[in-house]
This record gives sequence, structure tokens and C-alpha cells, in this order.
Amino acid sequence: MSEKNIPSELRYTRSHEWVRGLANGLVEVGITDYAQGELGDLVFVKVPQPERRVSADEACAVVESVKAASDVHSPVAGRIVAANAELAQQPVLVNDDPYGEGWLMRVEIDPAAGAPVLLTAAEYAQLLAAI
Repeated sequence: MSEKNIPSELRYTRSHEWVRGLANGLVEVGITDYAQGELGDLVFVKVPQPERRVSADEACAVVESVKAASDVHSPVAGRIVAANAELAQQPVLVNDDPYGEGWLMRVEIDPAAGAPVLLTAAEYAQLLAAI
């Protein structure tokens, strides 16, 4: 496989979501560069409603391309505090900038849920190498 865009400061899931720690126990979530590349140009993104509570690995968003539709799973348990409403008008932001402007949601982690199982960048790169 070709060189991957896998920022080392992020954490990853086996289902190709990324997680960035923010202030005050919040995390930002999106899909990886690999995932958006496999889907192709996105034509629709459905982000979750703010205030929705999610459990880890729960399907809570949808990304759709001309090739396929795919559920996005929350990597953490908690309360969604923000969703990227810009994606409704510009779903291609996920393709153009998956680790920046293409973020999907921000979640306040539920501390009672325990630590999520996330991969480091090196572990995620190993996962992709096995595909």
C-alpha cells in the first residue's frame, strides 16, 4: 500500500475513525484518510444530533459516496456536544481535510464508561498494512 496519512497525535479505531483529545474532557471524532479514500467522493454526511448520548462502538453518523454508504461509530461513550453542520452543505470537506475541517462530532466522554480501546498511529498503520 502507498504512504498513509496517519497523524501521530491522534488515536484510531479498527473501524477507521480517529479521535483527537480536546480541552475539558472533550474529543473530536472523524473518519480516517484511509476510510474517506476507500469511499471516494462523499455526496452526503449525516452527523448526530447534539445532546445525544452514545456508547462506544455505537453507529451514530453516516457517510455516503456514489460507491457506498457507511456507518460511523462513536469510539467513546458520552454525550455529543457538537456536530459539524457544515458537512450537510459540503460533504467533500471529509475528503479534502479528514483530520481538520472534515471532523464529524465532538463528544464529552462519560468517565463512568471506562477507557475506550484505541490504537496508536503505529498500531493503526500495522492494521492498514494487513489489509
